[in-house]
Amino acid sequence: MSPSDGTVSNGPADAAGNPLAPQAAPDDSPLLTARGLRKSFGDNEVLRSIDLDVRRGEVVVLIGPSGSGKTTVLRSLNGLETPDGGTISFTGGPELDFATPLPKGARFALRDRSAMVFQQHNLFPHMTVLQNVVEGPIRVQGLPKARAVAEAEALLERVGLSEKRDAYPFELSGGQQQRVGIVRALALKPDLLLFDEPTSALDPELVGEVLSVIKELADAGWTMVVVTHELGFARQAAHEVLFMDGGVVVERGAPRDIFTKPTEERTRRFLDRILRPMD
Repeated sequence: MSPSDGTVSNGPADAAGNPLAPQAAPDDSPLLTARGLRKSFGDNEVLRSIDLDVRRGEVVVLIGPSGSGKTTVLRSLNGLETPDGGTISFTGGPELDFATPLPKGARFALRDRSAMVFQQHNLFPHMTVLQNVVEGPIRVQGLPKARAVAEAEALLERVGLSEKRDAYPFELSGGQQQRVGIVRALALKPDLLLFDEPTSALDPELVGEVLSVIKELADAGWTMVVVTHELGFARQAAHEVLFMDGGVVVERGAPRDIFTKPTEERTRRFLDRILRPMD
């Protein structure tokens, strides 16, 4: 898949009226660079010198067994975890060096540029769908309420949830809740979308409706890092696939190479267990 030609958008939709359009045109410039990320929890070394480059308009998919460090990479990129070492930088922003104490609030520089979609939706149960979506733009970004509501309504319509704007999370299916989670992330207009196993908590019949939204975002040129076990999605949507195991990137490459001719034995064993029975 090649990223589509995007257009700069300062409102809820691009020139073609698509509210799922990214905020800037895809190009080959690096949006995010991470070097040497390390993280331990007690004696458990979860990340061991992870390097990652994400170009604007690119979809990077992280695959690997549970406990390989994939989620910790995402949480580090979003500032939810503080690495023990290494650096992270977004184009046009400061380089954060985790080898030394960071200035107060430095991690918020990461959250200003990215938005996370979690496994368990993480919606506020006491808020309606619309209130969940506009909370961040209004309270964090200072967007006027009328504009935040208009943009939220456009996004909800685009993912087929207009009629659910006044519903509460407990009134939604798991797939609907996750689509709200995606809309909530999009409403922040991030440079980078981070997805942490977005379908793992869903019943099998609901997985497709969520993956179709994420695939549409990929086709539209959004920059994304996705942790998933949905290897069919990775084959279709990813520009680059990273296979992680034991806190390291064992192998990286284009989907056609990783899935058809992996060079590392650990990658082959993982795919034999996960992918081959699905073919």
